[in-house]
Amino acid sequence: MAERAALSPTRVWTMRALYAGISLGVLLLELLPLQTQPRNFAGPDIIILLTFTFALRRPEFVPAWIVGLVMLLGDLLLHRPPGLMAGLTVLASEALRARAEGLRTLPFSVEWLTAGLAIFGVMIGFRIVLAIFMIPQAPLLLALSQMVSTALAYPVMVLGSAALFGVRRVAPGETDTLGHKI
Repeated sequence: MAERAALSPTRVWTMRALYAGISLGVLLLELLPLQTQPRNFAGPDIIILLTFTFALRRPEFVPAWIVGLVMLLGDLLLHRPPGLMAGLTVLASEALRARAEGLRTLPFSVEWLTAGLAIFGVMIGFRIVLAIFMIPQAPLLLALSQMVSTALAYPVMVLGSAALFGVRRVAPGETDTLGHKI
């Protein structure tokens, strides 16, 4: 019975609001001028990590329209080409959502590798599109450090989301509030 209560429509919408709220908070922190010198190392992209963690663990918490809106807002606020990172992230999160059911019974290392490949795909796709249209880009070393740090931070995000928000993998045979298998 506890499993059914955990998947109530209220819980789903609460987690969607939590995802949007955390993403907006991260965007606010990224806009603050906390460091005035250029950096040699880029930290992980927290919004992509959160999106991919939720997409692999509980796909119903991050529908494509919320991911698209959050990432589009990020594109606009962070002066990236509007819709480029949003489109790539929506494509990757939907690909992960399609694979989430098959990853349920596999070890965490396979999930981590899948998320890492999606992270690399989004970020390399972003750089390729920028290069095709000859748009100025961040230095390659900075972009690579962000890709690697984002992929390496995935287990931390999984642990944090499980401990703080109760976001875990869907168990085989688990049902929703109506008794349908998830």
